[in-house]
Amino acid sequence: MLALRKTAAAFGLEFQEIPEPPPPGPGEVVVRVDAVGICGSDVHAYEWTEGYGFMVPHLPFSLGHEFCGTITRNGTGSGFAEGDRVAVIPFVFCGHCATCRAGDTRNCLQRQGIGLTRDGGFQREVRIPARCCVALPAGLEPELAALAEPLGVGCEAVLTGEVGLGDTVLVLGPGTIGQAIALFARLAGAARVIVAGRADAPRFAVLRALGFADLVDVAEGPLAEQVLALTGGRAVDVVLEATGVPQSLNEGLGLLKKGGVIVAAGIHAAPLTLALTDFVRMRHQLRASHGAERRTWDRVLAHLGRDPEGFRPMITHRLPLERGLEGFELARQRAASKVILTP
Repeated sequence: MLALRKTAAAFGLEFQEIPEPPPPGPGEVVVRVDAVGICGSDVHAYEWTEGYGFMVPHLPFSLGHEFCGTITRNGTGSGFAEGDRVAVIPFVFCGHCATCRAGDTRNCLQRQGIGLTRDGGFQREVRIPARCCVALPAGLEPELAALAEPLGVGCEAVLTGEVGLGDTVLVLGPGTIGQAIALFARLAGAARVIVAGRADAPRFAVLRALGFADLVDVAEGPLAEQVLALTGGRAVDVVLEATGVPQSLNEGLGLLKKGGVIVAAGIHAAPLTLALTDFVRMRHQLRASHGAERRTWDRVLAHLGRDPEGFRPMITHRLPLERGLEGFELARQRAASKVILTP
């Protein structure tokens, strides 16, 4: 079967013909991939930017961690049936380390990443542990179900920031994760959601289609000046970062109310320099959010099931897997927002 794989610690990806996955063992399933998204992390791995060296010992493998599919082969004790439609949680916990034995499987000390350290969704079929599968709401289209993983990341960031009723929220970064954060901040009851980016017309267009009007383009003026003009000079309650640019955190801190929370959800290739005395005196809280808890997946899929059309504008391009490199270049050059591939 055709697969789009990371084969070397260098720029690029490679199409390869690989064998179909072997039969599933106990507690495993084989999933036919119905739709898979190109993530910003996939683009970073494609470019081979700093921070992805953890992949090297596992090369080569197929990327793709935002996917859904249909179970075609079933191991004993999986809890699923052939034909079941599922979204895939792309992290595999070992079940044996100290944190797993304590029930904290999300922080497994030997965690593997589907599409990050082992074969993922950029191939027709993939064998995975059944515990990574989440049943889909009836009738949910594959391209929308493939949004569950990035939506979970955004939802988890909003929960980490404790966004509440009536809050003014500043989202840094208009990409897919920023869009997901904005959507779930609104669902959490935020009175105003401001999203900032830089010269990113395709993603700003998506945000408008999703119903967001308070958009700030820092290519047109300083962030602080534009945000304060929208808020009438008031600091924001929560800042949620999804840029991958460390300096954006400092800019966000400059707009955060005393005692406010800023959440870093982006993956950064450089360190952050923090004015620590100001940080302490303002009693700011810097928190990190990565991935999503299992219960967050349930929340996201419930929202997708209730209002699928409310999320569809996030998808701007749909391509077959054979055109996957074209999809990567569209995402890399920011000509697309979310690209969905169909293996």
